Amino acid sequence: MANLELDPRGLSCPLPILRAKKALNNMGSGQILHMVATDPGSIKNFEAFARQTGNELIEADEVDGEFLFLVKKL
Repeated sequence: MANLELDPRGLSCPLPILRAKKALNNMGSGQILHMVATDPGSIKNFEAFARQTGNELIEADEVDGEFLFLVKKL
């Protein structure tokens, strides 16, 4: 389903957001980025990031202390 996967586990914000931004800049419209982060602030940060950039946060979920995100580049 995802066109690109990033794994910034162990990094604190804003590093996961910065890596997502860099990855999305190199992706085409409609492509999907999948990320797994461990920073508890990631969910709020990714929600704000999606609003600010106009990209779609398709999914934000927590599984066993890890935060999973699907972001669609618009």
